[in-house]
Amino acid sequence: MMESLMIESSRNGITSCVLLHLFLFLPFIHLITCDPINVPDKILLNCGSYEASSFNGENWIGDSGSNFLPPEYDKSSSAVLLSNMEDSLAPKVPFSTARITHSSLTYSFPSSPGLKFIRLYFLSSLYLKMNPSNKAYFSVKAGPYTLVSDFNPSVFAEELNSKFFTKDFLVKVREDKLTITFTPSPLISKAFAFVNGIETFPVPKSIYFPGSKVPVPYLGHQQILLTNDEYALETFYRVSNVGEDVDSQNAFGIWLNDFRYISGSHYGSVLNIKSRTVNLNYTTSSSKDYNYSAPSELYWTARTMGSGGDDNTKYNLTWSFPVDSGFKYLVRLHFCEISTVVTQPNQRVFKVYINNQTAEERMDVVASAGAPFTPLQKDYIVMVPMESGSRKDLWISLHPNLESKPKYADAILNGIEIMKISDSNHSLAAMFQLRREQRKKVQHVIIVAVATLGTILGLLFTFFILILRAGKKLKLLPSNSSSTHKIIQPTVTSGLCHQFTLAEISIATSNFSEALVIGEGGFGKVYRGIMHHDGVIAVAVKRSIRSSGQGYKEFQNEINFFSFCHMNLVSLLGYCQEGNEMILVYEYMAEGPLSDHLYKKKNQPLPWIQRIKICIGAARGLHYLHTSTRHPVIHRDVKSANILLDQNWVAKIADFGLCRTVPSLYHSHVSTEVKGTFGYLDPEYYKRRKLTQKSDVYSFGVVLFEVLCGRAAVNTVAVEEESEKVGLATWAMHCYKCGSIDELVDPHLAGNVRPECLRAFVEIGIQCLAGRSTDRPTMGEVLNSLERILFLAR
Repeated sequence: MMESLMIESSRNGITSCVLLHLFLFLPFIHLITCDPINVPDKILLNCGSYEASSFNGENWIGDSGSNFLPPEYDKSSSAVLLSNMEDSLAPKVPFSTARITHSSLTYSFPSSPGLKFIRLYFLSSLYLKMNPSNKAYFSVKAGPYTLVSDFNPSVFAEELNSKFFTKDFLVKVREDKLTITFTPSPLISKAFAFVNGIETFPVPKSIYFPGSKVPVPYLGHQQILLTNDEYALETFYRVSNVGEDVDSQNAFGIWLNDFRYISGSHYGSVLNIKSRTVNLNYTTSSSKDYNYSAPSELYWTARTMGSGGDDNTKYNLTWSFPVDSGFKYLVRLHFCEISTVVTQPNQRVFKVYINNQTAEERMDVVASAGAPFTPLQKDYIVMVPMESGSRKDLWISLHPNLESKPKYADAILNGIEIMKISDSNHSLAAMFQLRREQRKKVQHVIIVAVATLGTILGLLFTFFILILRAGKKLKLLPSNSSSTHKIIQPTVTSGLCHQFTLAEISIATSNFSEALVIGEGGFGKVYRGIMHHDGVIAVAVKRSIRSSGQGYKEFQNEINFFSFCHMNLVSLLGYCQEGNEMILVYEYMAEGPLSDHLYKKKNQPLPWIQRIKICIGAARGLHYLHTSTRHPVIHRDVKSANILLDQNWVAKIADFGLCRTVPSLYHSHVSTEVKGTFGYLDPEYYKRRKLTQKSDVYSFGVVLFEVLCGRAAVNTVAVEEESEKVGLATWAMHCYKCGSIDELVDPHLAGNVRPECLRAFVEIGIQCLAGRSTDRPTMGEVLNSLERILFLAR
């Protein structure tokens, strides 16, 4: 399961977190909806076709009999006409035909030396009627550059929730031809490669490679020169702040709306200059061939932090983009000061952070560009460290720079581009784990080897037992233990999650000092600590109750799900298992559990707007669990105590010990024993033992009323005459049916909640508490409703 969790993403609907990868899917829509762009020397190759065809005003050439596919390759491969693609919604050209090969196949395109754009078109191999279709694992090389390795279009299409997609690259051609080679994986028996279409054309070399005299800041390192002799690029994101996807009417196609990538509950506001009474002032450095540069629409709109004034200093305006770990990325930020009130230097000055590193300490667009209405682009290179083949978020954040004493506490950004840079081996391929078919083959080889070497295996096994017994005798309990016996737990199975030593944990927590205890639950105590891990960081250390011998399953479960990477999920940094000790190390959440701020006297009551933002953050975390992994994940213990707040009051879901995965989209539930917290349990789950994603929705509904009422899910001090007040869910339903929802409002919020906002909030909460799971909304629908409520509340 760990391998799939590390590589899988969106699957459950085009409106869900599939948007995270939609950048790979939308560029070809340009072919369907737009007039063709006049790009010199463009080649559009319809693979598997015997004749030329025309689509949307552009001419496609069939590869059979063409000069691009030599006769020996034409004979050794197959051209396939796909007749069962009606439900794919894919354009007939180039997706209705495919070129399939079981051996290496090379296309050769005449070309002069220089930078070339390559777009590969793929339809899910499920449509190829190959049995089995999961044999489609292959690599693609363009000259010396590896574009993809052990690539399976069906898996990728499944991640995108789209049957067809494209992948875009920029490579340097050094000869008089561009070769693109497809090679089936040698690890898979009878593997094959295929492609539906190939698009290529030359690109001005100055577009992404400014030249040998222009250093590009390499964040955290010295400046480096990005020359087109050394690197290839893969397009990951082109994002605008227009408020909708923008067809740039240039060679590269669609720029996506940035809204889907904004993290946290702060979206800022969109500045849109509709009345263009002035012209953009392109300088020499920003003026490029319009067919290839950023569209002017990009610069006529911008996202700012809004007119919040001092409130803007309390948060960062942040975007997050999932990328492949283990690579450098070229990040290009587009700026243009288009506000009519910001016309001079030092009026809007802000900081720019990329992956928590300072890219710009004092960004002043007017000063840097020389004048307002002047496009400006800034390039940076950032390394995303390797994490066992997983995806990892790349963060871009803006924050006002008050040290410069600007007129406005604000920031502005017009667009973002993110390009993966090839490594030292000229590879752009992410090193993902082997798929199931590959693992089966490896397992088969191991079984045969073991069968022939049984005697040696027996000797090794005997030696291992002796060593294990000796090791157990040498292990001692920690010095602060009062136990007279040891309970030996099974060893967790994770070669991916970082493992701390007990000595490191003891140092971090001052030998588990009681003065550092910040919480306690069924698993054990939680300590605040300082850990020297990738720098000096504050951590939360959860230590199991050693004498109980309980909690192993939850411990293993937390480690299994450590690969979750989202702004609204608490990050697991690692674990420790020595002797009886089972310890989990998390990022430290400075403001603690949400429950502490709702009904504990020592904390100041939360304002209404902040409560809604916290609900939105928590909803985003649950929505990610439900939709952004290959197998949907059910948290099973959603409650205000498991919603933690960081120093910026960003809400994050915690405690994955009870999580369960749904085996596939074809399973509507998981049959399992009832676990969770009284007061939050879905009654349908409790009665039928069938756990669904809607069980989390029910629990979240209880949290919503905790936030509104400022009271716990279970009121143990309610008198007999007020028995309906014992359970918050029952009390909320009672008030809703009686038309007395005002009674639900926390007295600290009296007079601060607009009636229309209150009604909308109560209604979405009541929908979450519906008795039948089918009547409850999805977490995506809950999230959308909360975002509308936040708009009403402002």
